[in-house]
Amino acid sequence: MSGILYFVPTPVGNLEDMTFRAINVLKEVDYILCEDTRTSGILLKHFEISKPLKSYHLHNEHQATEKVMTDLKNGQNIAIITDAGTPGISDPGYLLAKAGADNNIEMICLPGATALIPALVVSGLPNNEFLFAGFLPQKKGRQTKLKQLAEEKKTIVLYESPHKINTTLEQIKEFFGENTKASLSREISKKFEETKRGTINELIEFSKSKTLKGEIVLIVNNSI
Repeated sequence: MSGILYFVPTPVGNLEDMTFRAINVLKEVDYILCEDTRTSGILLKHFEISKPLKSYHLHNEHQATEKVMTDLKNGQNIAIITDAGTPGISDPGYLLAKAGADNNIEMICLPGATALIPALVVSGLPNNEFLFAGFLPQKKGRQTKLKQLAEEKKTIVLYESPHKINTTLEQIKEFFGENTKASLSREISKKFEETKRGTINELIEFSKSKTLKGEIVLIVNNSI
């Protein structure tokens, strides 16, 4: 009988966001897949979880997936976690989920920490419908993607890194227009959590006035 593949969210900042269920699942599986064994080792030690950790990241996920499928078919229960947040959401995990579906493996994704929902909720922008676009392409296809998103009437959720945020904000102004409403959230659930709301021009001014740190969630809407 095949085992179960668990997708287990881990805190994006505050360790108190770890759920009781997530801890119990990680204590019960045969082994845990993770992006960085050092980072995940600290998390597991904090919650007194003693299970083998195996690397599963963007550079080895193709070859590692086949081995994981074999282990699942042999009855092992396996969990996948990332450095922060829900596996598969702009992090490794999609290929594993696809392989699990193709091989009729039972898969369970636990509800839990993710950065996009808290940022969307506190943005004050319409959230009854939204489009999660993740990270924009770094170079090839970036302008094409921005042109496509500029036609979108729903609120758009983007992930961005601190060293690219100024460029991204300027490009959003260029493609979406200077009347675009936006919200920038960073360091979600951490000590220095911060959200800035306003027009795209106000966010550009805010971003350039200080050195932003931590992963950033950008919420944009040019239809209101």
